[in-house]
Amino acid sequence: MQKILIVEDEKAISGVLHSILSDELPEYQFEIAEDGLEGFKFIEKEDFALVISDIKMPKISGTELLKQSLALKPETTFIMISGHADIDTAVGCLREGAYDFISKPIDINRLITSVKNALDKGNLQKANSNLKQENSQLKKKVNKKYQMIGQSPALKKIQEIIDKVAVSDARVLVTGPNGAGKELVAHAIHSQSERSRGPMIEVNCAAIPSELIESELFGHVKGSFTGAIKDKSGKFEQATGGTIFLDEIGDMSLVAQAKVLRALQESKVSPVGSDKEIKVDVRVIAATNKNLAKEIEQGKFREDLYHRLSVIEISVPSLNDRAEDIPLLVEHFTNLIASENGSAAKKFDDKSIKALQQYDWTGNIRELRNVVERLIILGADPVTADDVASFVKK
Repeated sequence: MQKILIVEDEKAISGVLHSILSDELPEYQFEIAEDGLEGFKFIEKEDFALVISDIKMPKISGTELLKQSLALKPETTFIMISGHADIDTAVGCLREGAYDFISKPIDINRLITSVKNALDKGNLQKANSNLKQENSQLKKKVNKKYQMIGQSPALKKIQEIIDKVAVSDARVLVTGPNGAGKELVAHAIHSQSERSRGPMIEVNCAAIPSELIESELFGHVKGSFTGAIKDKSGKFEQATGGTIFLDEIGDMSLVAQAKVLRALQESKVSPVGSDKEIKVDVRVIAATNKNLAKEIEQGKFREDLYHRLSVIEISVPSLNDRAEDIPLLVEHFTNLIASENGSAAKKFDDKSIKALQQYDWTGNIRELRNVVERLIILGADPVTADDVASFVKK
């Protein structure tokens, strides 16, 4: 139960305030302090939804109590009352951070209204603070999920490029084999950019049927095709203010490529079945495991779109090309899996790590993660080279 503190050196007044307010606010507990010093000791020990304080008091005045309390706990809400009120005193209290100033003799209706409004404001601020904290924790969790692990020269070079490109709005094309971590590069760029406050919308172009890709990207209006039972916004519109990540863009149809090119040129999209143009403000990061130069030669990818997308090109190496990162990756996945399962992390002995470094990782980091999980489940503790030989297929 939340508490309200009344700081008043006249017992008759504090008693009346307590009686009236406890009837109006039965969901709150009340504490009474007889002077400013006692009031400050209460505030040091506990958090109060509201402090109602007289100004002229022995030991510590109400204005000093206000200053010291807000220095200690800035979120505390104060209503100041005084029988020696003047404009300067009232303005001074409000400047110091008080929510309201009420002069004596106290207008009870005004006091009740002010108290309820102050409590509503304080509860809203607390809710917003909790929401911000939850969002911050969620963001940390998301960032940890997409953390780039390793100390190899190849990975350090990529991180240097990310640090430089993240501060701009330049479009980025990320290339590399499947499972190498192209999406990690995209998330790192977004999270380090000014657009991190906005959404990061991901589109797997290879997973969406060609006849639906335009609807997914640009939206559609009701009745524009069979199954379009209502208007739907597209991924470009949803990503406004943030980043859109077009994964496996090499698998996109030429028709959809033409529309993406127009969206990049004009910063506008048209939903399927509509002549309406919607302004969009997005940063585009694209990724592919294909050689787009060959795709262009074969007429499967538009050269003008390639040049629009590849202002900055980042090539992500295969895991075989950064085998020195495997010990750190194994440790990372071991801890991650243990955290997900609520269990203690297993160890991998040196010979098991060397065996993993000699393996041909055709599935790259994605495959390594699956192998680590398999060894944790089936292997000994610590995991040995024999476990690797038994449970990892060559």
